[in-house]
Amino acid sequence: MNPNLHTSPEHEFEAQLGLPEKLPKGESILWQGAPDFKAVALRVFHMRALVIYFGILLAYRLFSGIYDGDAFASLAMSMVWMALLSATCLGLVAYFAYLICSTTLYTVTDRRIVMRIGIVLNMTFNLPLKKIQGAGLNVGQQGIGDIPLKLDSSTKIAMFHLWPHAKPGAWANPEPMLRCISDSQKVAALLSEAWANANQVDLAEQTLRPAKTDGSLYADIQSSHRSGLNGEIKVA
Repeated sequence: MNPNLHTSPEHEFEAQLGLPEKLPKGESILWQGAPDFKAVALRVFHMRALVIYFGILLAYRLFSGIYDGDAFASLAMSMVWMALLSATCLGLVAYFAYLICSTTLYTVTDRRIVMRIGIVLNMTFNLPLKKIQGAGLNVGQQGIGDIPLKLDSSTKIAMFHLWPHAKPGAWANPEPMLRCISDSQKVAALLSEAWANANQVDLAEQTLRPAKTDGSLYADIQSSHRSGLNGEIKVA
């Protein structure tokens, strides 16, 4: 993705790229990144399923027209219109995914996680590492993955404000999520180390255990602190 997307005129007001104000003295940026467009289109908006759906509609129209004995010109015109409408719908979904990726920027510092999100109305969420109770990692193809963040009970963010940067299914207690990011394992390692340093705890050694059904391997990240950064790493 073109990095200039995140420095467009609409973000010129930012004191620092991806941040509403300059970082305090002594705080440093460990990583910045944005969702991968292809991954967002496929995982969030299920483009493969949409392509199959519209393909089935076109095939049904073709075979039903042949079965009903429709004139060739009429059937061809109908197919063209359906194909154009299908392509328009797919194009709009892809463009929406592009807008999400081009307006989003995640920042991990040694003290917090900052999420700049929003297409029409930009919002910035500051998540101090000391307010984060847990994190997980779901790794997909090419190392692109999601990192959901479990916040303490005093921090509440509405799902409406977070979507699609939220863990799917966590409606009662929405969890912010760094979604579809490249090198997700590297980012997770940086985040784990930064969390441990911010909370002054030692991360325990990672242990592997087999998953219940799919045979994948999980790594449980445990901390010696009771509310430490813990979760699971799923290798898809």
